[in-house]
Amino acid sequence: MTTRAGSPGGRTAQAHAAALERLRHQRDLLRPLGWAVIAVVAATALTTTPTPGLRGAPGGVTLALAGYAATTAVAISDRFLDRPPTVQVAVIAVMGVAGVGLVALQPRGATGLAVGAAVWMAMTRLPLALGVVVGVAITVGQDIAALRGGATAAAVLAATLLNALLGLVAYVVRAARAAQDHTELLLAQLAEARDEQSRAAALAERGRIAAELHDVLAHCLSGAAIQLQGARLLAAREPTSARVQEAIRRASDLVNDGLANARAAVGALRGERLPGIADLEDLVAGFRRDFLVPASLTVQGQPRPLTAETDLLLYRTAQEALTNIARYAPGAPTLVSLHYRSGRTCLTVQNRGANPGPTGESLPGPHSLTTVGGGHGLAGLSERLERVGGTLHAGPHLDGWQVDADVPA
Repeated sequence: MTTRAGSPGGRTAQAHAAALERLRHQRDLLRPLGWAVIAVVAATALTTTPTPGLRGAPGGVTLALAGYAATTAVAISDRFLDRPPTVQVAVIAVMGVAGVGLVALQPRGATGLAVGAAVWMAMTRLPLALGVVVGVAITVGQDIAALRGGATAAAVLAATLLNALLGLVAYVVRAARAAQDHTELLLAQLAEARDEQSRAAALAERGRIAAELHDVLAHCLSGAAIQLQGARLLAAREPTSARVQEAIRRASDLVNDGLANARAAVGALRGERLPGIADLEDLVAGFRRDFLVPASLTVQGQPRPLTAETDLLLYRTAQEALTNIARYAPGAPTLVSLHYRSGRTCLTVQNRGANPGPTGESLPGPHSLTTVGGGHGLAGLSERLERVGGTLHAGPHLDGWQVDADVPA
């Protein structure tokens, strides 16, 4: 699973990945030098007495040269970084022992270079304390082998100083790389801390806005709903035209819808879960139960996750279409269809056998692309769908009405 750069831990993961990539790049640059060391050691071993053979000292030279070449080839390979630590220790130890063996068998050759390469590998790849121990042990073994082979004290001292210099350079290179890795890791952690601080500030601001909405907008809408309910009761008791009573009823319904939407908006600002297509079954069942709309839901294709915005927009489209049907075509058989196509997800809400048309000059038609204050009219949903690359169409279909929403997915 990939981690996004802006997500918690994403920058830290990127810093670790960049450190590993630098290490691999450094090894790629030094790999030709490793092959050159193998070639020089092999050429020296082949031209120095005793030359490689099958028995006795020549056989020992052959065995030591083969072991050194094989372990060095493994140590400079790209996959060596992925080996377990115990394997790396074993490879470098065998590499050093083989180098010491070459020095013991061919003390007058340039085989000391093999030991120096082993010290370099120990200081760069092993934990620092273990690397120092292995490097010192290899160097001591080389000195003993050289002295027993008749080397002068000056030659032994020079070989020791060469190993010490190689070990020191390897340590400096390693420390510089570690310092860079640590600096980038700290910068990544600082950036993540700033992101967390920004997210916390945004959540606090959203909470403040949610509280303001709840205290002001929801309060006002609740008051309006109560007043409209009173007006509706008053109109029912006194002589009032049917159109006025219907207008009051619809206004009351729309205010109630607005109050519900305001509460949903407050919940969204507070981070509560928003509805989506996974809730379509409950939505359809609610309209069947509460509004006696004979609606059903069908799903075709292989379900797949959608973005949070498109998920919510498809739900709101179905909600708005069903609300229109409940208001202006009650009792009409209704089918809600969700179809997962290649690269698209389509929602269709279709009612059959009822299409009453406009109910009055001052009120919208039964499936108009606008609603009076509802907040989720089809016109607003159409604009929101266009912003995510989707489309919305509504119009007559056979003896009913059909709403189609299509989004990329």
